[in-house]
Amino acid sequence: MDGFEVASQIRQDEQLKELPIIMITSRSGQKHRDRAMAVGVNEYLSKPYQETVLLESIAYWSQVHV
Repeated sequence: MDGFEVASQIRQDEQLKELPIIMITSRSGQKHRDRAMAVGVNEYLSKPYQETVLLESIAYWSQVHV
């Protein structure tokens, strides 16, 4: 099971479907970004990512869904 499948499963689960998903991956192409967004990923970060960007994303999505 890859990250796309995990995200799809989360979105199909009634108890988890609103859970924010931040995907971190080595794949930086637009095709993969589009696929992630299509399955419901909220943020897509490609490696190497900046720690500050990740922390800002976590802070943002934590506030949105608290």
